[in-house]
Amino acid sequence: MFRAAGAEFLQRHAHVLRGEQRRAIKDLAACRTAALGGHEEACDACGHRRFAYNSCRNRHCPKCQASARARWLEARSAELIDVPYFHVVFTLPAEFGPLALHNPRMIYGLLFRAASETLLQIAADRKHLGAEIGFLAVLHTWGQNLLHHPHLHCVVPSGGLSPNGQGWIAGRDDFFLPVQVLSRVFRGKFIALVKRACERGQLVFPGRLRPLEDRNCFEQLLDQAVRQDWVVYAKPPFGGAPQVLKYLARYTHRVAIANSRIATFDGQRVSFRWKDYADDNQHKTMTLAADEFIRRFLMHVLPRGFTRIRYYGFLANRHRAQKLAIIRGTLGASLTDAAAQSPPEAEARADGEPAGEVCPVCNSGRIHKVAILIPVAPPPLSWLLPAAHRHGPRIGWDTS
Repeated sequence: MFRAAGAEFLQRHAHVLRGEQRRAIKDLAACRTAALGGHEEACDACGHRRFAYNSCRNRHCPKCQASARARWLEARSAELIDVPYFHVVFTLPAEFGPLALHNPRMIYGLLFRAASETLLQIAADRKHLGAEIGFLAVLHTWGQNLLHHPHLHCVVPSGGLSPNGQGWIAGRDDFFLPVQVLSRVFRGKFIALVKRACERGQLVFPGRLRPLEDRNCFEQLLDQAVRQDWVVYAKPPFGGAPQVLKYLARYTHRVAIANSRIATFDGQRVSFRWKDYADDNQHKTMTLAADEFIRRFLMHVLPRGFTRIRYYGFLANRHRAQKLAIIRGTLGASLTDAAAQSPPEAEARADGEPAGEVCPVCNSGRIHKVAILIPVAPPPLSWLLPAAHRHGPRIGWDTS
């Protein structure tokens, strides 16, 4: 789709795209093609040959997430503890959507901060749990229809470290924290943070947002957001550590849409499957012009270097190993079952090199790399970026 329609899209909209959005178009169009080079493989028995082209490794590419997800899950398995886990979702109201699109690094960062401080504060309150919890938070910015819908998925063990940091306070198996309290505290913290950012001149208001440069207009936006309930949803517990890894895999390395959801593309229009949560979770098919589909996809390209998976409490990087050792000692456990399952070692050939996969043609020989393929052409679409556009505005996707 990006190879067929990306060139025309760039010609129309390159002047309003951020650099990482233009890079995403170029990377996805070149992914696993001769433009990125690769290698030739051959069977050592029947001689069957095939080409394998390199991936773009762009974190927004639906093809390139499987290996990154596998590496991440393997590292996380050693951090799981054998207690029930809860899934808490914090959603940013629609009023802040345009502001987030033009200030993604700032607004998404404030979303992380407000949600994490809310969970840590309420959990530490003796009226609720009275413990230091640990959790990871994953940012998603899309809904099923690819429209802008920023929210955080937080995966939290039920329980936490005691105030003295030497014991474990167990939480309930059927209830984590009251969502009404979480919602009110989250709302107050985010409003205070975004107001402070505005006062410090850390927000930009281009296009249709220009009226928000007036202090009274910005205050009206905040007042409108305060008058409504903010959505915080705690899903039922989904079991202990063995189930957590499979569950995490559904959220951590997702992109806005997977290739499997795309039904048809005729060069001009694309149809994709989506679930309509507002209509009793009905499965539907949506058809969009290629230009609109690419626009929606690019809304979810994050700023360069922005961390979309973050850790808090006893899972924060600084003291993670030390605090997990205390927790496991208190719970009388070493490694969880999930962490103890080490991957099988790769089979080796007689010469000491790893054995390749079984040949799909003869089913007896092994596939091995026999030649390196250098890139045969520059990445597609790169020539379409005029010099004036290569360093264009970096304020976000302009919807005006």
